[in-house]
Amino acid sequence: MVGILLVTHNGLGDSFVDCIKHVLGEVPGNLKVLSVLAGDDPQQKVVEGHALIKQLDTGGGVLILADIFGATPSNVGRQLCHTEHVMGVAGVNLPMLLRVMCSPNKNLPELANIAIEGGRECIVQMERQW
Repeated sequence: MVGILLVTHNGLGDSFVDCIKHVLGEVPGNLKVLSVLAGDDPQQKVVEGHALIKQLDTGGGVLILADIFGATPSNVGRQLCHTEHVMGVAGVNLPMLLRVMCSPNKNLPELANIAIEGGRECIVQMERQW
């Protein structure tokens, strides 16, 4: 099973985990969060991220889902992607995460594609109902 590491600003990752628990009834064991606060040292976060990757990688690799591309959490995530069996996707949203968490038997490249597709497909303009 692929491990999932959320690398996000402040408590955003924890909020996503709360939503996953609400929908799935539990927090899957292959899901962890690395929160990046304004005053955090990015290099220390990379060290913490490597420790979480070691916990999460049970042989299937780890998919990193970061929030805003180019911001500190995604920059930390990009550094973590230099690790073997780690891939990353930026722009995490709840539909993306739900699709990933509901696909436990997919491999790492398949999950990265599911994340990207889920994020894109669930961004729609809602029509006004009168």
